[in-house]
Amino acid sequence: MASSQLIIFSSSFLYLFFTTSLYPTATSSAATDSLYPTDTSTAATDGGGGSWTFLQKSIGISAMHMQLLPNDRVIIFDRTDFGASNISLPDGKCREDPHERVLKRDCTAHSVEYDVVLNTIRPLMVLTDVWCSSGALTPDGSLVQTGGFNDGERVVRVFDKSCGKCDWKEIPSGLVNRRWYATNHVLPDGRQIVIGGRRQFNYEFYPKTTSSDKAYSLAFLVQTNDPFIENNLYPFVFLNTDGNLFIFANNRAILFDYSRNQVLKTFPEIPGGEPRNYPSTGSGVLLPMRVVQGKVAVVEVLICGGAPKGAFVNANNGKFDGALKSCGRIKISDPEPKWVMENMPSGRVMGDMVLLPNGEVLIINGGSSGTAGWELGRNPVFHPAIYRPNNAINSRFVVQKPSTIPRMYHSTAILVRDGRVLVGGSNPHTYYNFTNVLFPTELSLEAFSPSYLYPGSSKIRPKIISPITQTKIQYGKQIVVRFTVQNQVVLNRISVTMVAPSFNTHSFSMNQRLLVLDGGNTRSVGKLTYEVNVTTPPSGHIAPPGYYMLFVVNQDIPSEGIWVVI
Repeated sequence: MASSQLIIFSSSFLYLFFTTSLYPTATSSAATDSLYPTDTSTAATDGGGGSWTFLQKSIGISAMHMQLLPNDRVIIFDRTDFGASNISLPDGKCREDPHERVLKRDCTAHSVEYDVVLNTIRPLMVLTDVWCSSGALTPDGSLVQTGGFNDGERVVRVFDKSCGKCDWKEIPSGLVNRRWYATNHVLPDGRQIVIGGRRQFNYEFYPKTTSSDKAYSLAFLVQTNDPFIENNLYPFVFLNTDGNLFIFANNRAILFDYSRNQVLKTFPEIPGGEPRNYPSTGSGVLLPMRVVQGKVAVVEVLICGGAPKGAFVNANNGKFDGALKSCGRIKISDPEPKWVMENMPSGRVMGDMVLLPNGEVLIINGGSSGTAGWELGRNPVFHPAIYRPNNAINSRFVVQKPSTIPRMYHSTAILVRDGRVLVGGSNPHTYYNFTNVLFPTELSLEAFSPSYLYPGSSKIRPKIISPITQTKIQYGKQIVVRFTVQNQVVLNRISVTMVAPSFNTHSFSMNQRLLVLDGGNTRSVGKLTYEVNVTTPPSGHIAPPGYYMLFVVNQDIPSEGIWVVI
């Protein structure tokens, strides 16, 4: 199995001054009855529109970071310097940290494990501050989390998915440089690259191969840094099918050969030149890639929302500019790529973009004015929107049914194997704050179910019989996927997709990618039973090694996924 290495991209972040007084202790998760501004989304809602399920009133912490593991559990964490959380550490444990800025002795948890199947929470123990950090899965499905703040800024933490009672293990000085607001991506050999972070215009790899491993400068992060504002933290990073990295920061992008520290291509600036990264905080996604005869002909990136130039300074002075409605879509595989612009139904800053198993994109969370940062966002956008990449331009967005919970700064959203999207978080405060504020700290967890999960679709929803979950597959090999459908299938509308579980924080899902596998004809092999032959991805350039959720999709209705590891 390939070794795992991680690259972390850091974005610059404004310096925050911390007082030496203790933050207040959280005592209640009840929000005030304040009224929120009306969501002004204008596109018509379709006949479905999805549905919402309230899962947990309180998971004890605010879901600032989330990662799905291949055992159907989700690792969630916020930060250790919020003060005491609303969930105690198990067995009378307490965290003793003389360097902590808030509670030097803290008997509460700042990380939890959520069991998707059982809808239960287990508290976990982090030893150092994980605030605004990054992460990715190793090829064996363990979570590597990198950096944070204060005494956690150079720490690597590992969570082993293989045991039911595991907890975090910390590696002090696991990183060469401090990483705060960085981005990680899994590479074709299974390593991770860590790029950027506040005042870190460089990148490094994890795990280290020798004690002399170093960080490498990346001038692009200097060039995209707006003085005193930044606008290039948590850069959007995607592995291209040629093995190089597409890196978008602020309002422009490069194609980067990390092995030679060389910029191969500079892409055009996004039209309008508005910033899209923290604190202006739009979101970006690598659109679904179709594999045909071992190749991906079209590779596209979509970037949506954010805040206009000057919005961060204005918000700090009490003026909250309207969020950007615009999206830019670019074929990075074209010899001369150009941005194609379109508009969302409404402006959105701090939104999340989640790839769904049928190839659609869910845009969720955020506000319609202000920026990311403490107390700087306004006007929650309660309505998610579905983006349909294959539709004609100006007919791609469909507004969905709204939540009732504001999900502002420090909100998260991830896809789970049954096709739902878990949604949590929202804490625009420097500590846990539940009363007398516009947007109280949110400890709840809910799920958005896209319209493909409606009961009326059950008779056309596939159910995978084989391979079984946790099956190991190899690159470039044929596999037979057998499934059942209660009603007759439309044979030419069957597809098989693979979705990588992503690490979500600050409106960006690291390592998120969806592959539509190369497949032959679907055939009937018995009553209500079908088989389709598909070819697995050809290499780690297209599918980095590790775990994926595999789905069968019939007429845009996906099955429940199974786990495969390549």
